[in-house]
Amino acid sequence: MTFDLATIRAQFPSLSEADDGMPRLYFDNPAGTQVPRQVADRVADCLLYKSANMGGHFRTSELAGIVADEARGAMTDFLNAPSADEIIFGQNMTSLTFHVARSIGRHLRAGDEIILSRMDHDANVEPWKLLARDMDLKVRWLPFDTETFEFDLAILNDLFSDRTRLVCVAGASNLLGTINDVESICSKARAAGAWSFIDAVQSAPHVVTDVQKIDCDFFVCSAYKFFGPHQGILWGRRDVLEQLEPYKLRPASTELPWSFETGTQSHEGMAGTAAAVDYFAWVGDTMAGRSGGRRDQVVGGMEMLFEYEKQLAEQLITGLGKIAGVKVLGISDPAAMNRRVPTVAFVHDSHTPAAIAKAMAKRNIFVWSGHNYALEAAEALGINDSGGAVRIGAVHYNTPAEVDVVLQALQDILA
Repeated sequence: MTFDLATIRAQFPSLSEADDGMPRLYFDNPAGTQVPRQVADRVADCLLYKSANMGGHFRTSELAGIVADEARGAMTDFLNAPSADEIIFGQNMTSLTFHVARSIGRHLRAGDEIILSRMDHDANVEPWKLLARDMDLKVRWLPFDTETFEFDLAILNDLFSDRTRLVCVAGASNLLGTINDVESICSKARAAGAWSFIDAVQSAPHVVTDVQKIDCDFFVCSAYKFFGPHQGILWGRRDVLEQLEPYKLRPASTELPWSFETGTQSHEGMAGTAAAVDYFAWVGDTMAGRSGGRRDQVVGGMEMLFEYEKQLAEQLITGLGKIAGVKVLGISDPAAMNRRVPTVAFVHDSHTPAAIAKAMAKRNIFVWSGHNYALEAAEALGINDSGGAVRIGAVHYNTPAEVDVVLQALQDILA
């Protein structure tokens, strides 16, 4: 079996779109990916034929319940979670983090400590900083090396104390692309008696996730980053979730996972999330030759796709390195592409990130500029005051030819 790029691209209707005769080049993927047709079909099917609240004795209500069950089953396979009851859906990762932080906070006392990362998206920083402000907690910071763009976990060892209660870190940086060793980080947290909270919004679309192997306590991601709809997902370890008091309405269920799902959920978002997981399984089945269950197919599909994405990342980074005035902010060693996702940030010595992004947009090449909500990372790199960085993010539906177009456009713009 081989990776068939033409067949992959045929699944995504938006890839054939053009504006004023210029094809769209989607390199804005770290902020949100395009969706395959089967995701849109599943969302439409839910809205058109299964639209009802759950818990009723009539058919559409029963179908809505099936949609929710299927979504939890799909995410159980995607994350290798022990139980579907540990899968909690919400509006997005940020909302879920604020929500569960409130419950976690009831287990903390003034003077307790939280370890945060200078590399993380603000969604895994500000909820905890606000909790620390409100409860008189102490925040300790894990810095990253601004030359290697990775953590030195020996520094983490020195941050623990007998008051450490929580460690929050990203699976991968949304600005630098670095894949973090969350398994080691969670092991250190557990040894210190602290809970671990992993923001996997950027890692989940690219690398295989196994929450049991990572051995974390909380794991959050967003389906719209892995070819699904705008939907947030939180996995929590059952014995930890059962210790927390959910903030909920009085008539709402007291049982997991519903006790942590406020109000009526986006059933269409849940349907689309299941379809996104099934898309990975389809790749694993039809292209990677995995004939086992859905979990095995998802693993096979994601491993195949990441191998291809590493090639795109290397091509992009190598090309950027040949453009005068460009500095790549992230791991750039061709032998180390397995330690990063294909999200590539760079700065130029005479062109602002916003000006570059605008010039690219005129060519219908979609990229982002700024801090991309990675405020702490941008501050550590000293790029906040100069407009942040240009961020180019490839995924498996992008082509080497598209990367060449991006590089040529940058050469022309930056000449």
